[in-house]
Amino acid sequence: MSDPKAGAVVVVGASHKPERYSHRAMQMLLAAGYTTIPVHPAYDELLGLPVVHHIRDIQQAVDTVTLYINAAGSSAIIQDLIALRPKRVIFNPGSENPLLERALDEAAIAYEKACTLVLLRTGQF
Repeated sequence: MSDPKAGAVVVVGASHKPERYSHRAMQMLLAAGYTTIPVHPAYDELLGLPVVHHIRDIQQAVDTVTLYINAAGSSAIIQDLIALRPKRVIFNPGSENPLLERALDEAAIAYEKACTLVLLRTGQF
């Protein structure tokens, strides 16, 4: 379980659409008191928070990056993700990417294939 005070949780692929899992994750993270940073290239605001367009623009300590983008999208941000140096990366269902997994292994960044919503609901986040 991560300490919300240790760093932010970055939601890559955050969405305005309430039916999207990334939107639900944002709501649950905020309700649980996590400092949450939504990332999406087309949005400026989400749930009252400023949206970061590119993870390379994040300047604060990051505990967790939770991915809600496909392998092609995450392959395009591998170097920026490695440079961010999060403590862990969560591959939500549908975001699996063996290329990114290898890069994270090489950079000694922990990752897990899990559902952020389930982790939050079960107290395992």
